[in-house]
Amino acid sequence: MSQSGKNGLTYSDAGVDIDAGNLLVEKIKPAVRSTRRPGADGEIGGFGGLFDLKAAGFKDPVLVAANDGVGTKLKIAIDADYHDTVGIDLVAMCVNDLVVQGAEPLFFLDYFATGKLDPDQGAAIVNGIATGCRDAGCALIGGETAEMPGMYATGDYDLAGFAVGAAERGALLPSGDIAEGDVILGLASSGVHSNGFSLVRKIVEISGLGWDAPAPFADGKTLGEALLVPTRIYVKPLLKVIRETGAIKALAHITGGGFPENIPRVLPKHLAAEINLDAVSAPAVFGWLSKTGGVEAKEMLRTFNCGVGMIAVVPADKADEVASALKAEGESVFTLGRMIARNEGDAGTVYTGSLSL
Repeated sequence: MSQSGKNGLTYSDAGVDIDAGNLLVEKIKPAVRSTRRPGADGEIGGFGGLFDLKAAGFKDPVLVAANDGVGTKLKIAIDADYHDTVGIDLVAMCVNDLVVQGAEPLFFLDYFATGKLDPDQGAAIVNGIATGCRDAGCALIGGETAEMPGMYATGDYDLAGFAVGAAERGALLPSGDIAEGDVILGLASSGVHSNGFSLVRKIVEISGLGWDAPAPFADGKTLGEALLVPTRIYVKPLLKVIRETGAIKALAHITGGGFPENIPRVLPKHLAAEINLDAVSAPAVFGWLSKTGGVEAKEMLRTFNCGVGMIAVVPADKADEVASALKAEGESVFTLGRMIARNEGDAGTVYTGSLSL
């Protein structure tokens, strides 16, 4: 890099390429446009994204906001040089947290920070974000791309996502009538989703396998591909069934902390979730992680989703109707347990049966 004279430094000399940023914006415009929905039809590039709640059909809405990242799953994407799906994870982790409160995701913003901006890599990531937004029915109305040499090594990046949803006043979940005897339905996950990846990476290190090695638990996929399967987005099926049946009392997104941390978050203090572990069909990836890392079932249950990405609490007499409606929308649903009385000081999640890994 040349410097003309004493004061000839440019931003590019410091490692920040404005032209690369502009090129990325041009590359992603079609993907962003593909996420338009009622209430959002602007172009990116302004100082803020706009959303019209009235055009989205809301009369007396309560707004619900959520933000999240993808965690160290990004390290696998970086090391395996596969960036197409982590954007789906980013959206999923935010919008699944909105739908558990009965809210319809409306719009999404992303933050993408990297050491040196590669417009092709950036476009792959944002294309994934747009895919996730279309799956969730929300508009990608803006974002921030930060090129920060010295903060991140070349090739490294981080992602954060921010989603806003709305529900009509009085329609938020959990409802106040969760009762003893209510049934807990489980919705199958697509795999590890986006939690526990620091442990996953440690186990892969123990296994000695490279990211391009055949996955021992998934035929026809490399280890990197199999572990990067994106987080399932439950939004459209759940919103449809919430509205059609009116029978869902509570939902919990099973993320970091697994069953014991996430289910009690939506329950009244006098009730506990009794989970029948015999009902859980853990995908093969969890058996491989447990066996290879010597990870006990109890630790698996508080680190990973173990095959259950979402739970729904419903009245016993409506359980079959709700399960059938969710299956009709493409979800894999099973009876996972029931609500039982809970004494002060007792755990909010108790188990029967054993987890088959």
